[in-house]
Amino acid sequence: MTASPQLPLRCWAEIDLAALERNLKLIRASLPAHIRYVAVLKADAYGHGLPHTAARLMHAGADLFAVANIAEAMVVRELSDNWPVLLLSPVLPDEDRYLAAHDLAATVSSAGEVARFDAAGRAAGKPIDVHLKIDTGMGRSGVWHAEAAELYAQIRSAAGVRLAGIFTHFASADEDPAFTEEQRRLFLDVLTQLPGLEPEKFFIHADNSAGLATTPDGGSVFNAVRVGLLQFGVLPHPNSLLARVRTEPVFSFHARVGLVKTLPAGTGVSYGRTHRLARDTRTAVLTAGYGDGLARACSNRGAVLIHGRRCPILGRVCMDQTVVDVTAVPGEVQCGDPVVLVGRQEGAEIALAEFSGWADTIPWETLTSVTKRVPRLYRNAASV
Repeated sequence: MTASPQLPLRCWAEIDLAALERNLKLIRASLPAHIRYVAVLKADAYGHGLPHTAARLMHAGADLFAVANIAEAMVVRELSDNWPVLLLSPVLPDEDRYLAAHDLAATVSSAGEVARFDAAGRAAGKPIDVHLKIDTGMGRSGVWHAEAAELYAQIRSAAGVRLAGIFTHFASADEDPAFTEEQRRLFLDVLTQLPGLEPEKFFIHADNSAGLATTPDGGSVFNAVRVGLLQFGVLPHPNSLLARVRTEPVFSFHARVGLVKTLPAGTGVSYGRTHRLARDTRTAVLTAGYGDGLARACSNRGAVLIHGRRCPILGRVCMDQTVVDVTAVPGEVQCGDPVVLVGRQEGAEIALAEFSGWADTIPWETLTSVTKRVPRLYRNAASV
């Protein structure tokens, strides 16, 4: 959703596309030259807006886009007819015909999928690209590692499909480095069992922003890394190699003051009166609530920035409004004043991770929970 120029903004998100491009360049510079950049843009580019984000990453030189489904892939295809696109989620049978028609690569986890894609490729008169996914302990999609060699052989013998990549997915890259290394070992063991494998001809990828603990050396079979939130300025697990890359936040979240009023001590605030004022309090009613993406779990826990000062949330977050304490804000807070929910204001900052912590969730969910009624404003300043 983009903002209507006719209507004043009440609650909005700003997306800094120049920062996004700078982030890609920083991440790429931190990796060996042979490592290709797989930009993960699931869930409307984690709420940043898939069309604008993909267009800027094309300009910046991403090698491959990874999306969840056909609908997301078609958004990329509206921007480019031939940019490589990988579908990470299983493809449904009635979606098979779109693969060849739009040159999309599918993730393969089973013999049934290979047979389907082979038939679709033969019918289209050109092979369908596939990435073989190997389950090394995630327990989700992917062929179980002990059965991977058999499925690999089936792919190589099918005229209607073409092997374009092999990958796995780490289950606990940010929590369990020992298990992550075990998954890596299993994946590498499988690769040694695949006859005729020429890694330089495929995307071989396992690591994401949090999982890359060691730099793949020149002799490694790994030649690609999947980058998700890091490109948007959200740092991965601190022990990751890529945690050293100081990317910039791309996303910020804003609202405005809708009403300012003083309430006497003892007044209960918002639904359920879960907060009772201990003193006479100057309050501001914000034009944002859980209907926009300010989680209800932030009730009585979170804060916002007004005039560069932190203002605690009072009582329960409502669907369209939230009450905050502005008593300590210097100067006069007025109706229409800008409010920062996530981002920076006058030297102060509320980081996405802190905002997510108040909501008892993770940045991935926070970003994808900012609702459709919140316009995204794109800052297109030239990158440096």
